[in-house]
Amino acid sequence: MKITDILVNHMHEPIGFQLNDLRIDFKVAATKFIQITKQLKIWITDQAKPVYQTDVLTYDNNFFTVDLALRPRTCYFLQITIKSTDEVATAETFFETGKLNETFTADWIGNSNKKLQNTLFKKAIQLKKSVKSARLYMTGLGLYEAYLDQQKIGNEFLAPGVTAYDHWVQVQTYDVTSYLTTGNHELLISTADGWYKGRYGFDGGQDKIYGDQQMVIGELHIKYTDGTKIIINTDASWQTTAGKITKSAIYYGEDLDDTLQPTDWQNVIILPQSKSILQDRLSLPLTIDEKLPVQAILTTPANEQVLDFGQNQAGWLEFYNREPKGTKVTFQMGEVLQAGNFYRGNLRDARAAFEYISDGKEKWVRPHFTYYGYRYVKVTGNTKPLTKQDYHACVIFSKMTQTGDITTDNAKVNRLFANIHWGQKSNFFDVPTDCPQRDERLGWTGDANIFSNTAAFNMNVFEFFKKYMKDIAVEQKRFAGMVPMYAPAMGTTDGGAAVWGDAATTIPWNMYKTYGDTAILKQNYDAMKAWVDWITKNSKTPNLWTGMFQFGDWIALDGENPALPTGKTDKDFIASVYYYYSSQIVANTAKLLDHPTDQAHYQQQADAILAAIQHEYITATGRLAIDTQTAYALALYFKLVPKTQIKRVLNDLVKRLNKDNDHLKTGFVGTPFICRVLSAYGEHKLATKIFLQEDFPSWLYAVNMGATTVWERWNSIETDGSMNPDGMNSLNHYSIGAIMEWSYKYLVGIGHHTAGFKQFTFAPHFDYRLKHITAHFDTAYGNFATEYQIETDTAHTIQIKLTVPFGTTVQVKLPRAADTTITVNAHTMVGGDFQLTAGNYNISYIPTHDYVEHYNRETTTAEIMADPILVEKITAIDNVLDFFKNDPTAVKGGLGKMSLTKLNTLLPFINIAPDKLEKINQVLATTAILSEREDS
Repeated sequence: MKITDILVNHMHEPIGFQLNDLRIDFKVAATKFIQITKQLKIWITDQAKPVYQTDVLTYDNNFFTVDLALRPRTCYFLQITIKSTDEVATAETFFETGKLNETFTADWIGNSNKKLQNTLFKKAIQLKKSVKSARLYMTGLGLYEAYLDQQKIGNEFLAPGVTAYDHWVQVQTYDVTSYLTTGNHELLISTADGWYKGRYGFDGGQDKIYGDQQMVIGELHIKYTDGTKIIINTDASWQTTAGKITKSAIYYGEDLDDTLQPTDWQNVIILPQSKSILQDRLSLPLTIDEKLPVQAILTTPANEQVLDFGQNQAGWLEFYNREPKGTKVTFQMGEVLQAGNFYRGNLRDARAAFEYISDGKEKWVRPHFTYYGYRYVKVTGNTKPLTKQDYHACVIFSKMTQTGDITTDNAKVNRLFANIHWGQKSNFFDVPTDCPQRDERLGWTGDANIFSNTAAFNMNVFEFFKKYMKDIAVEQKRFAGMVPMYAPAMGTTDGGAAVWGDAATTIPWNMYKTYGDTAILKQNYDAMKAWVDWITKNSKTPNLWTGMFQFGDWIALDGENPALPTGKTDKDFIASVYYYYSSQIVANTAKLLDHPTDQAHYQQQADAILAAIQHEYITATGRLAIDTQTAYALALYFKLVPKTQIKRVLNDLVKRLNKDNDHLKTGFVGTPFICRVLSAYGEHKLATKIFLQEDFPSWLYAVNMGATTVWERWNSIETDGSMNPDGMNSLNHYSIGAIMEWSYKYLVGIGHHTAGFKQFTFAPHFDYRLKHITAHFDTAYGNFATEYQIETDTAHTIQIKLTVPFGTTVQVKLPRAADTTITVNAHTMVGGDFQLTAGNYNISYIPTHDYVEHYNRETTTAEIMADPILVEKITAIDNVLDFFKNDPTAVKGGLGKMSLTKLNTLLPFINIAPDKLEKINQVLATTAILSEREDS
């Protein structure tokens, strides 16, 4: 056995982060579960003199909650020891605090010219002794990069990230020991407007949202090898001037003139900016962990030069400059081509370009204080031929470890899952933005809410969402508990809508359920209560949520007015359902955190809301007043009807889907739940059918249209390749990618779980259309992996491989396995419901009923006519198919979508005798569909 991973507040070796509610997690690798003990020791300089040490504890979970008063600017080392009766294993790591509550001795400094687009600050440093350690604690407004001797400090970009800068500004901590030797050095800081001062928001946005002047503050703490220390502060001794960036903003892009040489250095001015808003960081760093090569250099019909990177993503272009001095090269970013030509119409007011004036030196060049969402780059002004090796796309997103993935035997589904991952990477850009390309890129709460569980399967997002929840809570304090549409609110006051605002409760709860860490609940408990209290105070109807602005089922396809994107589902119904759900979450949280008075209050409130919903929208027999896919899905998912009425609601949902040709009509609200409730309540075949539809509207429609990320609309690009004329056509949204949560839970089978996945079920739902699936999810305890194959031989054997992480218990629930013989690692048992602990397992069994799909009495005429053998069998019974043979166009129309049973009741010229119809239906039931037969 060995310890494979140690996380400090869900991070690897964090430096300078806020470490409230300190928690140390660790993972154990072992071939099987054995009883062990655990112990944690923390020290600063001498391991023999720990500042914190636990007793030897029985291992009943894989973490320690540490009650330790941390010191500022201190490196803590820690060791975890685990023991069994036969083995001992240890592992060590460290974490380091930032400034904590220590007041900055440095000053905010700036340039007297507030209009500078790129302000430089510099300080000469002379070191006469050898350096043992050095840390730079600094931040800037809007964005900054720091350099020592022209070498960039650290590997993150666009620091200090995006926050409500008037409330809190994050301080970054850099280990600069390796940069400093005895002798002379220069510390230089470069700044730009960024989100702080640059123009931002809808319809051209607004500028100077949080301030009107670039500034920096920093302390360089140096410890010499002889034990002495010095601090170099930003103060009046620094100098400042304009840099080479002549214009920069998030939407605009950047203009960089390398022919300019910074001159006219002058003394800085000391600014009265508050230091009380400075806090150690929460944001994960924005880093470049992958670079994409150019896939093709295109010459378009309009004679444009366009680089195609083959993948829509977020970040920036980096290129090797070979141009003569004074050459101006412009790079414009776009997501898609139209009629083969470069296109940027869907970016609205975002210029999204990088303009570079060459200094004639060969070198790699990049932007500094902006980013783009793009696949294609139009190049103009170059005098040298474009070559692939001179360009790459630097992919930038918040530094999150990938934790999950799914691979199937369907290449289009695999591309969809890849698109969902790319959508998450592109938009988890310090805050969960809606899109990375146009004049928006805002931290929309609704998108984050519905995608949060999928996000947590795909990547380690605990700390990412912890920071975002602070962004939300900060805004709630401004608005008496109301949650804005996006956070930070960027100077706007709009908000208070269901689903969007409910991010305040659902995201902390979802993170607790995935990671088993109550810290995010403790830290957001007051904000969670404030949100539901705000609804209670402002709703126009007691125990329902009515009379207020709502987004409804945003971009649903069932709206009575196609021009309105809110859909047909009653907006007050959606709002009331989420009022109930958020109240229940707060009650559950109060119980977990031991607040009994709150628990009783919010539980009573939740019960009253549920009763009011049932009274207003559901009859005594279970009929919903709203006949929409979304309404049925919400009623089932949130358990709004008694168990005795579930079948009625499920049947009504199935009927509604059948009327809609088994295609989705749902928007933001309903889409995440349709497949989940179908699979949960026994209609997995229909859920899979909907998931695998390929025409509009469907997830695979975009894949067939060449999408490499998830789109905002089901048909942002229409079948002819043109952009949807209704607008709102981001080709890199992530919200409807929430279908991947269904995939993890039902296709893969990672089902019900306790907080942190200490116990969970493995209950895959097999389907003939996805016979082979490989997946993994790195839980808080370790990597759970599975691979299964159904119909492996003529006996219909199912083969499953499982890897169960140490410390977890998995309840295996195999379908069609009652009273069957199950083989697990060469051992046999009867029945497919059993527990497994840590280890690797090979499982096989023959199901009670095979997964070969047969035709049935509902099979459409079009499907029948596509199978010559089936046509032959049916013709031997009755000549009913002669009509379709004589008129092939009929099968392509509405008649082809109906079954023979249905046609027999509707059309007088299709008159099949009852006994013959029964024989035909028997033939259908005993004939494997075309794709399942060897003769196909």
